[in-house]
Amino acid sequence: MPVTARLSHKLYEAFGEEAGADRVGWMQHIEAQRAELRELNELNFGRFEARLSELSRHMDARFTQVDARFTQVDARFAQVDARFTQLEDTMDARFAQFEATIVGRLEAKIEQRTADLMKWSFVFWCGAVAAVAALAGVLK
Repeated sequence: MPVTARLSHKLYEAFGEEAGADRVGWMQHIEAQRAELRELNELNFGRFEARLSELSRHMDARFTQVDARFTQVDARFAQVDARFTQLEDTMDARFAQFEATIVGRLEAKIEQRTADLMKWSFVFWCGAVAAVAALAGVLK
């Protein structure tokens, strides 16, 4: 905003020729500095925007890399999950087989022990009957 002729005329009237010229020169100098400062600020803002844009592109690239790494990690987790599922199925089958083997052996042993008990019970029962019969024959 340059110093207007009307303001310049008022300054010459109020301060005189020399002081008015100084004041008008000073105001024009201030106006020039303001314009320079505005240009400098616009240049700095332009550089700042360029840096910010570059940083934004860099961050976008980094986030893309991080997303790619997460995708790789997700794929690895899926592989590990599949391996655990396979291992779980294998272990279930082996435990079922082991359980069937143990139950079969246990049933066979129980049947064998039951047969042995019945056999010995019969032997002792026969012995007891013979002893009672002999005792009855002696006491008669």
